[in-house]
This record gives sequence, structure tokens and C-alpha cells, in this order.
Amino acid sequence: MPNFAPLKNPVRTFEKALHWLADHDFEITEPIPGGDIYRIAKDQCVAEIQVAKDGNARISAFPAVVIAGEPATLLDRGFQKFFQTSKLEVAATADHLERLHRFSEELKEALGYTSLYNEGLGSVSGSYRYDRVVSRDLPDADRPIRPWQK
Repeated sequence: MPNFAPLKNPVRTFEKALHWLADHDFEITEPIPGGDIYRIAKDQCVAEIQVAKDGNARISAFPAVVIAGEPATLLDRGFQKFFQTSKLEVAATADHLERLHRFSEELKEALGYTSLYNEGLGSVSGSYRYDRVVSRDLPDADRPIRPWQK
């Protein structure tokens, strides 16, 4: 039986990750003086990275699509995905999801992260809110009292 070696992603230092991103047409915004968070953008998607304690790069803000000039959180409501900003909520289109997935995969490659199976299937939401399970995640004290509980 053949002996397969585990696949290894090249772990990149923060500087090497920045060079990889720049070489692959990512727009990199320098942090404000005294800050250490870099904003990464490409194809109407954004994320933030910073230097980890070990000198490698780490993601500090989940990748997001920019809608109306603001990063939008991907929500999964069971029947459909939506993008939500502080001011509006729009239905996610196939184009949005494809761009976000491509951006996330490239960013993981740049940083030397492992691409997980479930992420390879498509976009992973930052929040899952199914319409039939209202108030499920609230603490017991904050949940509404159901008629059968009175």
C-alpha cells in the first residue's frame, strides 16, 4: 500500500503574504500610524489581516462583499442567503457568492491557510438564522414565553 505524505500549505510570513497579495492584484491599504491591521480588497470584496504573534499573517475581519460602500455580512436564512450592512439587507446573487468564494480561497492561499472541505463547496456564512427557529439562540431569560409554557 502506498504511503502518502500529508499535503502541506506553505506557511507565509506576513511580509511574504503581502507580496503574494500584491502580485495577485489585491489592493492593500496601509494601516493608520500605530495600527497593525491591513485592509485587503479585490473584485468588490474586502478583508482585514494583521501580524500574528508568530510573525505570520492572520485574518482579523471575515471576508465580505462590499455593498453600498460598506462590507456586508453574509447571512443564511435557510431558504436563501442575504448580505446585511448597517443600513440595508439585500438578497445574495450567484455573482456575489462566486466573488466572495474566489476572494476567500485566494486569501487563504496567500496566508498559507488550509482550505476546508465545507468551504470548498461554496460560501460559508458568518451567521445562520433560520426563519422557523425564532429566539433559539437567546438566553432563557430573554426568550418569549410560548402559549404552552404559561
